[in-house]
Amino acid sequence: MTALRAAVAACLLIPALGSAATTEIRFLRDGAVVKRVDLETLKKKCELAAVVIEDPYYKKKKTFLALPLKQVLALGFERKPAELAREDFLFEALDGYVKPAAGARVLEDGGYLAFADADRTHDGQPGWEPIDRRQLDPGPYYIVWSKPDQSDAKGYPWPYQLAAIEIVHFEKKYPFTLPGGVAEDSPAWRGFRTFREQCISCHSVNGQGGKIGPDLNVPKSIVEYRPIDQVKAYIRDPETFRYSSMPAHHELSDAQLDELIAYFSTMKTRKHDPGPPK
Repeated sequence: MTALRAAVAACLLIPALGSAATTEIRFLRDGAVVKRVDLETLKKKCELAAVVIEDPYYKKKKTFLALPLKQVLALGFERKPAELAREDFLFEALDGYVKPAAGARVLEDGGYLAFADADRTHDGQPGWEPIDRRQLDPGPYYIVWSKPDQSDAKGYPWPYQLAAIEIVHFEKKYPFTLPGGVAEDSPAWRGFRTFREQCISCHSVNGQGGKIGPDLNVPKSIVEYRPIDQVKAYIRDPETFRYSSMPAHHELSDAQLDELIAYFSTMKTRKHDPGPPK
């Protein structure tokens, strides 16, 4: 038996991690829970696989025990993949990280829901190698992508510590992040689209978005207490200022950085302060 076949066989031996709630993943639509599914149910209903990938966080080749993401979504939302491809999704992690993604991308072949690190799984007990600068346990689930052109963690959702997957209407979920009253072809709206694609996973505006990094608009906008050139330089390469988990954004053009500043400058007059995070 090859190593990969042995890893797939080991999938069948892995018990639920503690209680079912520990491995439960929630499926929501616009904030309402549609279904809750634990690992044992996922393993019974979806195909098991050992997936070998070049991991953008570990920066090396990794093998994961996993389930096809397309099958997981069809099970969780009880809808056909072709229907789900027309939706927009939000992936939510235990630490407050959120990653929006278009259904057409999420339903591509190559996406998997990993539930164990094959190299760290022994005697039927799953394990994980600590991930990223913070050296976190990426369980209970980690979205991974197997094709070389899907390895961009900014363009594709690669959330670890995954707890929930939601079908969302972005404007309904995060209405206070929109630069209302401004022309949709304006720099502020183009900056908003960059914020949505690149920043909202970790940062919020008006209390809406990711919870890992600070809110960028309340109680004060980032452009109200930092010089504009410093804000742009920090976005492009934060480690020139301090060591952190914030990724560099060398791919953003000068025009995109200017548009982000236009968005932040517009939003500082459109504050909706929910107060400090609970």
